[in-house]
Amino acid sequence: MTQPLVTIVDDEPEIRRILTDALEEAGFRTQSFSRAREFEASLKRVTPDVCLVDLSLPDTDGLALVHRLALEQGAAVIIISGRAQVQDRVTGLELGADDYITKPFDPAEVVARIRARLRAPRARPTHSDVAHFNGWTAYFDRYILDDGAGTETPFSHAEGEVLRLFLESPKRLISRAHMQETLGGAAGDSFDRAMDVRISRLRTKLGEDPKNPKLIKTIYGAGYIFLGDVVWQ
Repeated sequence: MTQPLVTIVDDEPEIRRILTDALEEAGFRTQSFSRAREFEASLKRVTPDVCLVDLSLPDTDGLALVHRLALEQGAAVIIISGRAQVQDRVTGLELGADDYITKPFDPAEVVARIRARLRAPRARPTHSDVAHFNGWTAYFDRYILDDGAGTETPFSHAEGEVLRLFLESPKRLISRAHMQETLGGAAGDSFDRAMDVRISRLRTKLGEDPKNPKLIKTIYGAGYIFLGDVVWQ
């Protein structure tokens, strides 16, 4: 079986070396790039399984690159950055990153987080890629929400993972522990923050009242319930 491919986008040679050594020792294939343009050109030839992206790139805004990857590629996106402010983490997750690791980091932790992401099912054979619910249609092959009136709203791969989980288990309690087990990621505040951000963004895209959402209900201390009626096509 071909080993997963991890792409490293960072302008610091030492960071690329440390990550490459740790990942290849753990059995991954790697590619590394110092510039976003070189990396984006490579995507025309091959799609990596995981992208590790630094935010401080010399030729583009790292957050903009993360957003494009989340919307256009099927890879998991993990930010590795020296920006440790909470707002930077929130912004990265809002733009579609699957995880956020701050520098300096332990290479073993990076490997563990990548493995956790890859354990999460990237595609589920039990349903198709089109789901209808409460006047909406979700196209998981195109990462698009259609409101039935001709307006299409894109969603990220990370948001799509959460939405699919809800749509595959409507009217059933989904605990945080189940979400972590199913979607992958290290348990703790970072995972909880990522879920909060993705669910908030999904509610916004679905036109939910943030104070009284009708579709994605929070059951405090327990998890979430999706209350819509779902038909898979």
